[in-house]
Amino acid sequence: MTSPSDLKKSALEHIWFHVTPPQTLRAEHGMMLFKEGKGCYLTDVDDNVYLDAFSGGAFVTSIGHGREEVGQAYAEQAAKLAYVTPYNFAAEPTVALAEKLSELAPGDLNRVFFTSGGSEAVETAMKIAKQYHWFNGEQKRTKVISRRGSYHGSTFYAMSITGASHEYNNKIFSPLVPGCLQVPSHNCYRCEYNLSYPSCNVLCVEMIEKMILHEGPETIAAIIAEPIPSAASIYLPVDEYLPRLREIADKYGILLIIDEVINGFGRTGKMFACEHWGVTPDIMTVAKGLTSGYAPMGAAIAGPKITERFESRGGRESGLNHVISFGGHAASAAAALKNIEIIETENMVQNSADMGAYLLEGLQELKKYPIVGDVRGLGLLAAVELVRDKKTRAPFLPEDQMPARFNGHLMDLGVLARTYQVVEFGPPLCAGKTEIEKIVDVTEQTVKWFCDEVGIH
Repeated sequence: MTSPSDLKKSALEHIWFHVTPPQTLRAEHGMMLFKEGKGCYLTDVDDNVYLDAFSGGAFVTSIGHGREEVGQAYAEQAAKLAYVTPYNFAAEPTVALAEKLSELAPGDLNRVFFTSGGSEAVETAMKIAKQYHWFNGEQKRTKVISRRGSYHGSTFYAMSITGASHEYNNKIFSPLVPGCLQVPSHNCYRCEYNLSYPSCNVLCVEMIEKMILHEGPETIAAIIAEPIPSAASIYLPVDEYLPRLREIADKYGILLIIDEVINGFGRTGKMFACEHWGVTPDIMTVAKGLTSGYAPMGAAIAGPKITERFESRGGRESGLNHVISFGGHAASAAAALKNIEIIETENMVQNSADMGAYLLEGLQELKKYPIVGDVRGLGLLAAVELVRDKKTRAPFLPEDQMPARFNGHLMDLGVLARTYQVVEFGPPLCAGKTEIEKIVDVTEQTVKWFCDEVGIH
């Protein structure tokens, strides 16, 4: 039997880990090796048990770990029929899943293009938007507007429209895809205009219209937005923001793409986050919670406004010129159906709303500490922003090593979260009061410890 230390050594030698620098992986807490998960908990190869307050590390395992019925659904379908090509074949569970997503999706969204994950779903949405405008004889509509601070994926187009780490990506991978325009985010805590709501008149959304007019409306294909940007800070829009974004898109004939890859399937206390603001997009992207990580799958979902243009075109060009080999994978579709069934029958969307409110209430108490600048969230998606100076909102400096030290202390106390300048929480939707109270208690202990570490009282 291979020892835990040998397994870790082999992992570091043979796995090319995503994003994380090699030196970080070799540091304490840098690389973790797990052997089992159950509900909201993960067990590593050294038999340490952790409360997973981040759903597998990326807001993915919405139903929790170790749900045997999802694995059984996948295995049974794989034994029967695992795969057929998505060009012109489909399997029964793929059809059933497309029907289910059409039922769940907001408004009239009813046509599903399946992918292997979220980045591919965003790439798909971009190509749908461009081909739609091409059908309309508007070949100049090639540009896409996104927001700084957003995250839409790591494939080339998705990376190009991503606002988080844009400077870093541009430095290394330049030239990025042309025509990707970025505007300020709706992060009220760090407003780029140094304004305050509501006296700001939601300038951040009005500047999107000014960008459209500056570039020429006839050149803009789409606007893409996460309702709640989740991979780079977690901040909510004010009530007027998304409805106004919908109005602007309609005014200029631009498609609105809502990215629900992280927000979707109950994470925010509704099945899809855009429902909080009564907004239906032209295209919606989903992944992560679609299968809770039990199988790779994502999707771009559109409605008749778009699909009828493809149907009426005729000829070879009427097909979306795009293919994902594993799109609509039969066994993954079976896993997704079982995952959605669990979310619905166990009332996890409402639990997310209830436990999310309980989590936010507990975390708000931490604002009494001098390094806690802001607390925000919706459903089981929450953030605590840490600052060196509460009055100026000055962030911690690189030499403070706050993310690594803070995250390491959380882990020492048995909680897995993610820390940058903010501490991000997104436990499985099955989390109960016991888990929420532990998250709050451990976070408070770590805040107090770090205040002592940096001498801020």
